[in-house]
Amino acid sequence: MQYEKPETSTIFTDLFIKNLKPEDNEYTRREAGGFGVRVYPTGRKTFFFLYRVDGVRRFSNLGEYHDKRKGDARGDKVSLQEARELYETERLSVRDLKRGRAGGVDPVEERKRQQSQRKSEAEEQRISSTMAEFAKVYVEKWAKPNKRSWQSDERILQADIIPRWGYIKLKEIKRKDVRSLLEEVGGRAPVMANRIRVLLSKVFNFALERELIEINPCTGVKDVAKEKARDRILDEAEIQALWKALDDPVSLGASLVVAAVLKFVLITGQRPGEVSGLPSQEIDGEWWTLPAARAKNKTEHRIYLPAIARQMIPEGERYVFSSPLKVQPVTGCSVSGLVRRALVQIKPGPSNPAPAIYQRDADTGRVTLNMPQWTPHDLRRTMATKLSEMGFGDETIDAVLNHKKRGIVATYNRNRYDREKQEAMEAWERRLLEIVADKG
Repeated sequence: MQYEKPETSTIFTDLFIKNLKPEDNEYTRREAGGFGVRVYPTGRKTFFFLYRVDGVRRFSNLGEYHDKRKGDARGDKVSLQEARELYETERLSVRDLKRGRAGGVDPVEERKRQQSQRKSEAEEQRISSTMAEFAKVYVEKWAKPNKRSWQSDERILQADIIPRWGYIKLKEIKRKDVRSLLEEVGGRAPVMANRIRVLLSKVFNFALERELIEINPCTGVKDVAKEKARDRILDEAEIQALWKALDDPVSLGASLVVAAVLKFVLITGQRPGEVSGLPSQEIDGEWWTLPAARAKNKTEHRIYLPAIARQMIPEGERYVFSSPLKVQPVTGCSVSGLVRRALVQIKPGPSNPAPAIYQRDADTGRVTLNMPQWTPHDLRRTMATKLSEMGFGDETIDAVLNHKKRGIVATYNRNRYDREKQEAMEAWERRLLEIVADKG
């Protein structure tokens, strides 16, 4: 049974601590002020700080006494002087806590918090040691908070990286392994290999920040392929064929909502990801206000919606382009997938010297588009090019597209170009309707 020796005016010295003998039960001795030592039957001695917070008695363990005289290994043990310094620090902290001063903490609670943090960090180190485990940490703690396109990172990790490196420890992955992976993927998809290199560099930099590795193995590794800036635009015949196909999306193997996203991108010239995720609350009459949080360049953007676009906006829906279950917007992957499935390239032959752009199978009714490859983003470039051909200046086109101003113009020119944007969109609406009109 523990008991406490009566307090005296004694000030602890090394000789006093060393002369405390073990008894059948543990006991404590204290100086005035709460600094004390506990003596166990085994002869072990630990320092403590006894105090009260809100009437509750608390013990803060300051460490086990290190007896130099016995020559024992020090380890995590403390000397009398070190224990007294810890006591003075915690005593002042408790005093500030009781007086409501900033910085005052309860030493016991602070020690629990630090122990919990160390345990959490140790657990994170343990579970994030392999690529498969760390990929989850990267997606949850970096990609999701920082990237609207975090799903793309997750797909690349699952499809191309984890199957090969999933159970390899991060620190065992070397530069030659990165190069080998990129060369393998580059053999079938050079541009995707470049995307993987960029992603891997981010993943390893994140691991580097967390001290899981000492060097990023992507350092010095170059892209597999040289990429050219895209310059694909649809000509007027292709625009007409596409619009005709989107009027009958079932024949394309697509839903009405996915087809509508492509039309909306072509009409407004906005980014496909911003269109597909469009909440109805961002629409106010003839204007769509894209908040900075959803804009790629983090700049709020007002888009004038001509009549042809406003007619596509449903009433009472949470999203303008809802998934079939109406609980979330349609994904950009669905839109890109439709384009990939719809496009074919038919080589001219003796029996068909000039294949039509719009192709419908007589037996199945399935429609394909005989076009060189393009992406949903190319519709944005197509619309911008048409505005230029119609005589609109770069400033107006940049305002329509939400291109960020640079340099001194960004500092001093606060014009929102609403009037110019409305004129451009109304003119493009008229031109687009002329292009897609059935001339046959």
